[in-house]
Amino acid sequence: MSTSFAVPAPRSAMLLRRRIATYFVGGVEEVPGLVGALAQDGRLVHELSVDIRDGVRESSMVCAVLLAGDEIEPLLERLRALPSVVSSELA
Repeated sequence: MSTSFAVPAPRSAMLLRRRIATYFVGGVEEVPGLVGALAQDGRLVHELSVDIRDGVRESSMVCAVLLAGDEIEPLLERLRALPSVVSSELA
């Protein structure tokens, strides 16, 4: 007698739009590296806003990225590991 078991199909993680705020030094030259880290693994970056002001040490970048819940912390850690990043967090 053979027994077969139905194996559930793998479920893709539900992607939610997460707003991420990143504070960085180095000015406009750092923006391509920041966006590259966000877009790594084919992620789409939406609603990108960058604030760079003369005479202010830190600049800020806020955007939305579609992420599964288990992808949030690794992405924030990847951003925080960049030399120009002061902090990165959910906004």
